[in-house]
This record gives sequence, C-alpha cells and structure tokens, in this order.
Amino acid sequence: MSEATAYVLLADGARFDGIACGADRPAVGEVVFTTSMSGYQEAMTDPSYAGQLIAFTYPQIGNYGVSAEASESDRVHARAAIMRAAVNREDAPGAERGWLDWLSDGGVAAITDVDTRALVRHIRDAGAMKGGVFPASVPEVEARELIAAEPEMRGRDLARAVTPPRRTVLEGPPGGPRIAIIDTGVKLSIVRNLRERGATLELHPCSADAGELLAGDPDAIFLANGPGDPGALDYIVDTVRELVGRRPVYGICLGHQLLCRAVGLETYKLPFGHHGANHPVKDLTTCRIEITSQNHGFAVLGPDGARTIDRDEAVRWETDFGAAELTHINLYDRTVEGLALREVQGATVQYHPEAGPGPHDARYLFDRFLHEISAVASH
Repeated sequence: MSEATAYVLLADGARFDGIACGADRPAVGEVVFTTSMSGYQEAMTDPSYAGQLIAFTYPQIGNYGVSAEASESDRVHARAAIMRAAVNREDAPGAERGWLDWLSDGGVAAITDVDTRALVRHIRDAGAMKGGVFPASVPEVEARELIAAEPEMRGRDLARAVTPPRRTVLEGPPGGPRIAIIDTGVKLSIVRNLRERGATLELHPCSADAGELLAGDPDAIFLANGPGDPGALDYIVDTVRELVGRRPVYGICLGHQLLCRAVGLETYKLPFGHHGANHPVKDLTTCRIEITSQNHGFAVLGPDGARTIDRDEAVRWETDFGAAELTHINLYDRTVEGLALREVQGATVQYHPEAGPGPHDARYLFDRFLHEISAVASH
C-alpha cells in the first residue's frame, strides 16, 4: 500500500489505515459490514443505512460504475464507504459515471486499501460499534472525540431524518388496491414492486396518525424499511396499534419490527446485524429455502423472550391481538425472520423481498401480500 492518507478508527481503539478516495472530510457513525458482492450504489442510497458507515467484504467495489437507475432513494444515506480495492470505472454497460467520482461529488467520505478482512473479523468478534473514517491529517485524539460525540444506535430515532415531509400519492390503474405506507425510509424498489402489481400508493410521513392513514380508505397498511432502533419509535408503534384489526397490516424490515412491537412483542439489538444479499431463510409455510437480501441491526424476540428459535416449526406467540405464528427463520443464526397474525390480518418479513440489490427468491411475497389484500377486500 502507498503511504496512508486516511484511516478507520473504531470506538474501542482499533485502527485500520488506508487511502482516501472520496470527499475529504471525517465521517462518524455505526460501522457495519455488508457481504453483498454487488449493489454498492443501492446500499449507499438505502435509507436503512442512515447513520452508518459501510465496510464492504467483497474486495473490488465500483467495477461497473453508477447509474441513476440503481439508486434506492434521492440521495446517499450511508455516511462512508470502506473498501479493500475501490475502482472508478465508468465504461461498463449502463454506467453513467465513475463510483469514486460519484462519492466525491456527493460529499461522501470513502477509503480504500483497507484490510477489510481484519476489520470485519474484528466487528464479528466485538460487535458493530461507533467509529469513523478520517483523513490522515485529523489527529487520532480529535477522531476519538468525534466518535464519542456520536449518539449510540440503540435508542436512536432515525426515521424522522429520512421520512418525507408530506403525503404523496402514486396512482395505479383503476380497480387496483390502495395501500397506505408509513414511509420510514421506503426503498424505491419496494415502491416499484408494488406499483408493478397495480397498486396505488399513499406515502405518508412517519408522524402520520391513524386518522390520516385511513382518510384515503386504503385496502391495507404497509410498514416500510428504515434506519435506527425500533425501540425508539413508540409514536409509530402507537399509530400501528390503532390500525391492527381495522385494515390488513404488512411490514418489511423495520416495518416487521414495528408491527411486532405494536402487537406486544419485543425487539433487541443484534451483535453485528444482518447486511448482505446472501442470507438463507426458510419459509416454514412452503419449506423452501430462500437466499435473501438483508439490512437490519435489530431483531424480534421469540416466544418467552428467546433470541433464537431452535426448531423449524411454526412456533406461536400470544400477542395483544391474538395468536401469531413464525413463518420464516434465519438459517445462519436462528433468529426470527417473519411471522403472521392468525386472528387479525397481518404479516411481516425481516428481510428485503424486493432484492434491491440481491436475489429474487422472495419476490413472490409481494404477490402473496396483494392476493391476501384482494381476498380481504372481496369479503
């Protein structure tokens, strides 16, 4: 490696030197890693990564450039990119510019030539933690102060930072289902999958109350992905509690956690989260195993407060709205990946069936979701 011009510093003092390749500025937040081999632009623009710095485990990042089509929102939400071998090519099919040019122009810090294998192994052992990317000109004592001043992810409401300021309606074809979305940072690929299936979408700020969400007489309520701690979002949980049983309610990722909290279940922080596009999940309703795209740092506790579930069965919770059954389980660490409410209409998955980016194994869930909405509406 050439002489270091930047470094990664973690809250526990671990330091990893590298070469600056983005905006010339410090960036602090929670340092997490993603195991995706592609989709670097989608990851950086995913609102679920707000407040975080992404370490990419795949070594070469940037080899097919960037394009407007690949963005998952209108801006970059991750605070920095940490890489082993950054590439700035823009000659790949579909590329509109170079990856590093795009990061620099967007004011996003980035570092390459980092020993990302050592960094990721450290996070796996010690857990995700606060840290930062710093130009070499920033003294380490100053970097430590910046890290210490950054709020912890646990207890942090980041939904307000990514939610839209006002309600927006995206009209679908006549006769299609109308879905009200609590927009805590919904990805464009989720919006696209729902609209491709004929839905009209109402995107509401996360502060919307139950009356506002029901004002358009939606056929269902959808709880989106998003950043931060679901335990800090009591105001959304209270709203969802008013909606459960009045309309079908479905959730993805943060939305899964919020619906679970609304029916009386609890969440907890994972040691280093699930981030990547290669996580095996078993659908207990079909007994099929899906390779899934994931991005979350919190999970739902199983029955009796268990953090993991040791059998592939539809175990049950007793909730404030009747029974709930486990429908999906993570085959890496046996954590809860989805459940269905059995006495009112509602279901969740922890992962990202829209696969933006990632495998398409779970996109059938959008079809299942809309079929269930239609079945309820027809009665």
